[in-house]
Amino acid sequence: MSSTTAKIQTPKVRKRANTDRLVLSIIGYLTLTVLAIFCIFPFLLVVSASLSEESSIIEKGFQLIPSTFSTEAYSVLFKYPADMLRAYAVTITVTLIGTLFGLFLTSMTAYVLSRRDFEWRSRFSFYFFFTTLFSGGLVPSYLLIINFLHLKDTLMVLILPMLMNVFYIIVMKSFMSSIPDAITESAKIDGAGDFRIFMQLIVPLSKPALATIGLFIALAYWNDWYNALLYISKSELMPLQYYLYKMLGNMDGMRKAMMASGAVVNTNLPTEGLKMAMTIVATGPILLAYPFIQKYFVQGLTIGAVKG
Repeated sequence: MSSTTAKIQTPKVRKRANTDRLVLSIIGYLTLTVLAIFCIFPFLLVVSASLSEESSIIEKGFQLIPSTFSTEAYSVLFKYPADMLRAYAVTITVTLIGTLFGLFLTSMTAYVLSRRDFEWRSRFSFYFFFTTLFSGGLVPSYLLIINFLHLKDTLMVLILPMLMNVFYIIVMKSFMSSIPDAITESAKIDGAGDFRIFMQLIVPLSKPALATIGLFIALAYWNDWYNALLYISKSELMPLQYYLYKMLGNMDGMRKAMMASGAVVNTNLPTEGLKMAMTIVATGPILLAYPFIQKYFVQGLTIGAVKG
């Protein structure tokens, strides 16, 4: 009799489960849609401001739809296209080289620290962790780079200081520690060396973590302007962010000089619009690249959080 009752109730239970799943899906999609709108809205506001006249921004503030359409900000930004393209080329070169070598060194270091049969693992881990608590400061690092390494006005000065990050090593180490030891042990039995195990087994299994850390490293190189401020004086070696920073500083300086001299300030000088146009130019390539690695990025963050 109980089995008959279960058979009678099964369709009802199944229908209720489907209904609950549908309700949860609707709530989830609505929540994500609202969050997506909140994320997209500021970006659309930036795009609108970059295409608005400066006088319209001063009078009416930032609007979602430009009341007065203008491309003056982009005209000023690309007034010297050769300089802009050169700055883009420097940034792309530094980002690619720094990301590849930084990811390679970070993953190798993390693999060594994740090996349980490495006798000095704890000591080296403490050595890396200790550097996150104390730093020599700006003056020693400046003297090291200028007086001893002689890297001033070279591309290497934009790459080496950011080549390795201890936080990324710790995250990668946590991920690699979740890989079963049986994989490396079986490879050793087959006669594979440590470097071959790392390149042919560990690296393919660590693609989510590599994509995540690689994105972080690439963003750090792409957005860096401080090292260029300290060590770069040649215009042909200026990265994009520092080039935009100097352009904006020159614009603000010109406006302040006009105000100090009592001259009439041109309200059409696209100071605010130029800031928004710079934001679009600086973030555009990253926004285009992100969808291609989003799957690995999310998976790497999730696995690192669960297994770490």
